Amino acid sequence: MEEQVGAFWHRFITRMADDHFPDAAVCLDEVRETVGILFRALGGDGGLRIEAVDATAISMRRKLLQRIAGSHNKVELAWRDERSLRLPLSLDWFPHRSLNRDLYLWLSALAVSDHPHRQEWYVHNQELTRNTLQQFPGMRARYKRLVEAHLEQRPTRGRLNHAEAEAEQLLRQALTNPGSVTRLPDINRDPYPIPLWLHPAPPGTQLQPEDDVDENNNDHGGVSHTPENAKRKQAQRVDSPESDRGLITVRMENIFTWGEFVNVDRGQEDDEDLGRAEAIADDLDKLAVARNRRSSAASLKFDLDLPSEADDDLVLDEGLLLPEWDWKRQELLPDACRIIHLVADAPGSLELPQHLVKTARRLRHQFQTLAPSRVWHRAQADGQEIDLDAYLRFAADRESGHGDTAHGLYRELRSGGRDLACFLLADLSLSTDTWINDQHRVIDVIRDALFLFAESLAATGDRFGIYGFSSRKRNPVRLHQLKEFDEKYSGEIRGRIGMIKPGYYTRLGAGIRYATRQLENQPANRRLLLILTDGKPNDIDKYEGRHGIEDTRHAVQAARKLGMQPFCVTIDTKGSEYLPHLFGSNNFVVIHDPGELPNRLPLLYARLTA
Repeated sequence: MEEQVGAFWHRFITRMADDHFPDAAVCLDEVRETVGILFRALGGDGGLRIEAVDATAISMRRKLLQRIAGSHNKVELAWRDERSLRLPLSLDWFPHRSLNRDLYLWLSALAVSDHPHRQEWYVHNQELTRNTLQQFPGMRARYKRLVEAHLEQRPTRGRLNHAEAEAEQLLRQALTNPGSVTRLPDINRDPYPIPLWLHPAPPGTQLQPEDDVDENNNDHGGVSHTPENAKRKQAQRVDSPESDRGLITVRMENIFTWGEFVNVDRGQEDDEDLGRAEAIADDLDKLAVARNRRSSAASLKFDLDLPSEADDDLVLDEGLLLPEWDWKRQELLPDACRIIHLVADAPGSLELPQHLVKTARRLRHQFQTLAPSRVWHRAQADGQEIDLDAYLRFAADRESGHGDTAHGLYRELRSGGRDLACFLLADLSLSTDTWINDQHRVIDVIRDALFLFAESLAATGDRFGIYGFSSRKRNPVRLHQLKEFDEKYSGEIRGRIGMIKPGYYTRLGAGIRYATRQLENQPANRRLLLILTDGKPNDIDKYEGRHGIEDTRHAVQAARKLGMQPFCVTIDTKGSEYLPHLFGSNNFVVIHDPGELPNRLPLLYARLTA
């Protein structure tokens, strides 16, 4: 009974203290795509992701009910950093959904021109507001509606002391006339938050996950799984706790706290403590991170990522060094990646899988119409047959005494003018081991797609090469030879395709640079670089995140400058969020049902080369 009364009281007092409008809330997921399109269309950094923010502490003056309820001591405000545009998970500041949706759009427009600064937060936000309204006049009506609605919610002078009331009056002036306020009086509390502005002091991390590697480069790789609405936590580096402080190692003041240090370098991913640790971390404002550099008394080191030599493909050479783009330095690092070539070990000849025979027959008939008709080329120095017209002219000229040395007396049947080369680069990363239904994994549909792609292109007579790739850091980036340009499509090629299996990670920039070099050597006027992938660029070093995105974009742009046509086919349902930044708005396609990939890939090729 006591617990029921307490729960009822908590719900009652929380509801009474709440001055937001949950019934009119708009969630980030509802507007994520719209916000992303607007942000990039207005000139925002295309490499930024749209992510959710975490609530941060605020010390504003609270009403009596809010103090009793223990609420309104945190607030979610938008900000932008070098990797993401961070917006609240939901907005319910206003009583109408249309206003809350307008707030999302306004914040995305405001963040377009955000930049590192040393100005006071209120001066910087006024500058951003003024610039946004000048550059995008269409936002003025929306901003005016938001300001009018927000001013009605701000505290009145009667609740504030003299300094706070003066600061509040100036903030109201800054909202209605951006740029007019250059200084606020000193006050002991934070002012009432302004949801129309970016965060006055965005939480930062002293640790950068992508660069956090120890001296021996012993970063512990794995497949990273980041929830779509993951919130960034503020971190601080602290000393590692001592584990040998005696028999009693727990301080009494910590018994009733959530907990101290959790060792995240553990061997079992299914440890139930990890689930509890994640739940606890979600409630903390700041995470303390320490590194224990002490080695075990005895240890065995295994690299479980790499297959045994007997199980792996055959390595063909010592490797090829390629550069990589460092987006922070804005320079191309020479010889940063090592490419090694591999080929399946004695795959043998393989017939086309039975479940693909009917589809392959239909595609071959369709693609044969793309093949240029063969025509007779006359008056050739060599050829398959004598050109009777040329010979009769030569014989008549010789009888009349005007004959010259015999030349151009043959004709030859050759193909027409379809001058095209295509390089297909298939992602064979670890994520392709994911099951898409009860019968098939991603790697299975990729294998079927490669079978049908090769069958279709063989019917056209086009020159094409097929490689699979995966990586484990910069060295090695593994390129699996499935079909070279000069190889004839055969049962042996099908055997190599049949033996593909999930690899490691996706250092896509290196794969594209290798494919570009291969296409450069092809004697064709039109060169298509087709990339088949199931996710964004990533690796277990700093290639995860913005570094991989920008390196891939640089590689794509370099290929395009050489006259090639890069095009991406992905089964990543979130591909529309980052692929426009990498390939451009018309140079990719997202296939939402992976099972459709085998049928759609050849048809996409036909459309691209028509």
